[in-house]
Amino acid sequence: MTENTPVDVEMLWDEFHGVVNMTSDEIRTWLLTDASGEEAFPADPQMLPELGTRVVDLLRKRKVDLTREDTEVMQKVVDFVEERVDDRPADAEQDERWRHALMSVGHDPLKP
Repeated sequence: MTENTPVDVEMLWDEFHGVVNMTSDEIRTWLLTDASGEEAFPADPQMLPELGTRVVDLLRKRKVDLTREDTEVMQKVVDFVEERVDDRPADAEQDERWRHALMSVGHDPLKP
């Protein structure tokens, strides 16, 4: 995205919220669980994946408060999810690695 016009932000906002189908709390819980395994939470929450934590932050923002950096992150998430979904493995429902990668940015492919 080279320029943020109001229309660009509107479209990107809708696309982002279309691909991110988990709530900020669901993502944060997932990131904490994934970072530590099923057993425990990491000692240092700063060790969570940066893109996933940015998604959590973005879900808590209002559209009017978005920065240029926020829109770049949103575009990165949309592109990542679309690319992964387009390259969906044949056994996607059983492919935990594929699903977990998508969940780390807020998209649970098994959610309706």
